[in-house]
Amino acid sequence: MATCPTGKRAYLSEEIAVEVLIGAWVHYDRSRGDGPVAIYRCDDCGQYHLTSKGPMHETLKKYLADGTISRMSQAEEWMQRLKRKGS
Repeated sequence: MATCPTGKRAYLSEEIAVEVLIGAWVHYDRSRGDGPVAIYRCDDCGQYHLTSKGPMHETLKKYLADGTISRMSQAEEWMQRLKRKGS
C-alpha cells in the first residue's frame, strides 16, 4: 500500500483497489450499507482510493447479486474457525 498526501490509503493499480474493495465486503459485515462501494483515481497522487460515495462499482454489484460475496464471506468465516480450533 502506498502513501498519498491526503493521508488516505492508496493503491497502485485499479485492480488492487478492486481486490481491496471486494475484500472489505468479504471480511466485514457491510449489510447495513456503510463502508466503501467504489474506487476512484486520486488527483493528488495518481493512485486509487476507496470511497463510500457514488454509484457502486460494477464488479462489487455483480458479486453481491450473484452470491460471490456471500460465498467468500462464508469461506473466510470457516477459515477463521479452523485457525482458532488449531491454535
